[in-house]
Amino acid sequence: MSKQAMREEAERLIREMMERKTIVVKQGNTRIEAVCGKCGAPNRISAEKGVSRVKFVCKQCGHRQETL
Repeated sequence: MSKQAMREEAERLIREMMERKTIVVKQGNTRIEAVCGKCGAPNRISAEKGVSRVKFVCKQCGHRQETL
């Protein structure tokens, strides 16, 4: 099966489930990939819906900062 065929099949299944109302679509938290400003370590932060700036602590060095 090609990628296009798989994509079409997934869209068809979603449409069918939405018509039957057996599936509920909801928005969840956003995951932000941030880099520490002090040590440069990558950090993965979870942000609530609609929030753009989140305070976090670096997992490597413990530096407190805020995402952009």
